[in-house]
Amino acid sequence: MSTVRTVTADGTAGVVGFARALRAAGVPAGPDRVAAFLAALGRLDPGRRRDVYWAGRLTLCGGPDDLERYDRVFAAFFDGERPPRRVRPAVRPVRPPAVPRAEPGERTTEEGGEGPTATALASATEVLRHRDVAVLTAAERAQLNQLLAVFALDGEPRRSSRRRPARRGGVDPRRTVRELLRRGGEPAVLLRRAPARKPRRVVLLLDVSGSMAPYADALLRFAHAAAHGSRGRTPTEVFTLGTRLTRVTREMARRDPDAALAAVGAAVPDWSGGTRLGETLRAFLDRWGARGTARGAVVVLLSDGWERGDPALLAAQMRRLARLAHRVVWANPRKARPGYAPLAAGMAAALPSVDAFVEGHSLGALERLAAVVRGADGA
Repeated sequence: MSTVRTVTADGTAGVVGFARALRAAGVPAGPDRVAAFLAALGRLDPGRRRDVYWAGRLTLCGGPDDLERYDRVFAAFFDGERPPRRVRPAVRPVRPPAVPRAEPGERTTEEGGEGPTATALASATEVLRHRDVAVLTAAERAQLNQLLAVFALDGEPRRSSRRRPARRGGVDPRRTVRELLRRGGEPAVLLRRAPARKPRRVVLLLDVSGSMAPYADALLRFAHAAAHGSRGRTPTEVFTLGTRLTRVTREMARRDPDAALAAVGAAVPDWSGGTRLGETLRAFLDRWGARGTARGAVVVLLSDGWERGDPALLAAQMRRLARLAHRVVWANPRKARPGYAPLAAGMAAALPSVDAFVEGHSLGALERLAAVVRGADGA
């Protein structure tokens, strides 16, 4: 009779955090798949990376398109380990009764208890997800950067003017006639079509003033992942706000995050300066709003709301933005602090025109922000 191991509470929390990271990267790891993953770990050794890797790969991935994302998230989540080499399984894979030999460079609990287990690493990553970016150490920032690199940000879906084949909907006359001709004039089943759905454009406005300096690097990496994580399905525009407006979408097009951030640093002249949100937002609306960049889009402002200019100007520009955009989301890293209230003049002036006011201080907060952007959150 086989022995079934139970996963500890810390291990369960780590598994849930791993599933959230997969969902943030676009892998549909739902509750039913997470339950199957936990059941699989109960029959394997959660202290071995290879067991955890294959248990998750076989239960959490829904198709071939998810495998690459799973490998990248696994490597980033479990302490930066490279994913195990793919091995073709036998016809009947049987777990040997003896303790399996460790892979080269792999740490196990049997080696004198040295090295953390996979579940321990998952628990540590789960703790990292909720830590404030401003207080992370250099090593924690490096791990956070790996997790942000596999992030995905999808816009809220909307109905398109284009049609797609469907089982229900209006009759598709062209396809129906072609099918009729193919059958030699014999009556054919009526083929139908329905409106296609496509993601809305996402516009990210990042505050790079001095008060946002502790969060600027992580938020820019979040913006870079947003521009690349959806594989081009979601049109994404990125701007920086300070004493002036700078469009950095072209700089964010570089695949390497470090190279993209270096290009942004060279392109932004007002890094760690003052904040004039009202003036920069007016410049954005005058130049880009009239072109349709903000029209019907989900506009996300990542700022602490400190304003050196006239708060009345910011309030007026926020009302303009709210009339153009489908939804305005404001992510404030300081919202998570105990006792926080939006009393800053800029934040108080902007808040009436904001559809969703969320936190932005940690990886977990950015995951919730992504849920709001794709319309999966009721905020």
